[in-house]
This record gives sequence, structure tokens and C-alpha cells, in this order.
Amino acid sequence: MREFFAMGGYGAYVWSAYFLSAIVLGGTVALSITNLRTLLRTLSDSQQGSSD
Repeated sequence: MREFFAMGGYGAYVWSAYFLSAIVLGGTVALSITNLRTLLRTLSDSQQGSSD
């Protein structure tokens, strides 16, 4: 198991690259959800304003 995580001496590079990629992808998903909620709220507000 230790050999697997060491990855032939390149483990630090490989695992840090995986970790950084996961952070970037998670941030992208979080920002997308935030932007979607903002857009939906804006659209809802504009539709309510035009119906008055």
C-alpha cells in the first residue's frame, strides 16, 4: 500500500496534482451553483416586476 501512495517516487507530485484538481473542480461547481441561483433569483424578480 505504501508503494501505491509513493508512486515510484512521484507520489508527492501526483497526489498534490489530484488534490489541486479536486479543489479547482469543486470551486467551479460551487461558483456555477451560486451563479445559477443568482440568475434564477434575478429572473424571478424581473418576471414579478413585469406582471405588476
